[in-house]
Amino acid sequence: MPSKSDDSTRSGIKKLATGEAVIPSSTRPDGSVRKEIRVKPGYKPPEDVEVYKNRTAAAWQSRGKGGVPGAEGLGSSNALNASAAANKNAKRREARKKAAANGDGDEEDDPVENGANGKVQESVPAPVDPEVEMAKEARKLAKKLRQAKDLKSKKEGGDSLLPEQFDKVIKINELVRQLDALGFDTEGEKKAADD
Repeated sequence: MPSKSDDSTRSGIKKLATGEAVIPSSTRPDGSVRKEIRVKPGYKPPEDVEVYKNRTAAAWQSRGKGGVPGAEGLGSSNALNASAAANKNAKRREARKKAAANGDGDEEDDPVENGANGKVQESVPAPVDPEVEMAKEARKLAKKLRQAKDLKSKKEGGDSLLPEQFDKVIKINELVRQLDALGFDTEGEKKAADD
């Protein structure tokens, strides 16, 4: 292909001074010469057609490369300052290094660290109401009992059960016994105290 001038396209088509478009003459490898070819007005070869660029597809391909859309101006201020979580983690690492250097190994095993002021905070369990816990346990057991009874009715209906399902059916009496020990009936309701 001959060298391209300013008025030639990627496909090699040149515009003449007269306004016509032509493919210039060229020499074949065997030495013969191709003649100049006139191009019809309005024809655009595939090489010259601009590829459609879908902005949504381009954004999808470049996802994760940039930050938050529309926040480019804020990036320069964030480049100097690390994120709050990174700062907090750095402070924790420094505190652990100091504690290790001082020989205080117990501080690493403390249960909860308060990130706001960096002090170690004791975990205080919430007061537990035994009746609430018993009611919660009774609901769990009643649900298991309901599921086991459903499986038992399926088995009696002729369906085959998986080994895990068969184990649930076997434990029906145990679930009833546990509910009775907690003071609840088979529906998970509290038994009357007049027994």
